[in-house]
Amino acid sequence: MSNLHTQDRIDDAKHAASDAAHRAADAIESNPLAIVAGGLAIGALAGALIPRSAKEKELLAPVGRSLGERARSAFQAARETGTSELQNAGLSKDAAKDQVKSLFQGIAKAASSAGSAAAKTAANKG
Repeated sequence: MSNLHTQDRIDDAKHAASDAAHRAADAIESNPLAIVAGGLAIGALAGALIPRSAKEKELLAPVGRSLGERARSAFQAARETGTSELQNAGLSKDAAKDQVKSLFQGIAKAASSAGSAAAKTAANKG
């Protein structure tokens, strides 16, 4: 009975492993970008956990500084361009505030009108 029970467990484990492999393959086929992103995240985590040698730090420090400066410059350029484009389209902070204020005034007016109409209807039926 013990050998039969053990064989059943082995068969169950094989089926479970096969099912898991099929589900993983289906997931990869249906969403390959998520798998790539997951792989990148795992790689970044592994890279963060593995200590750097002094030579790596020495060689990579200038590259890191250069990349950081380029990223800051690119961000600043994108911010300035985006702000300029929004202003050209008439979308400034003040214009947005005015639009929100106008929207709330319209909502308040509609609510007031609806309340008045409801009160008149109730008074006429009462």
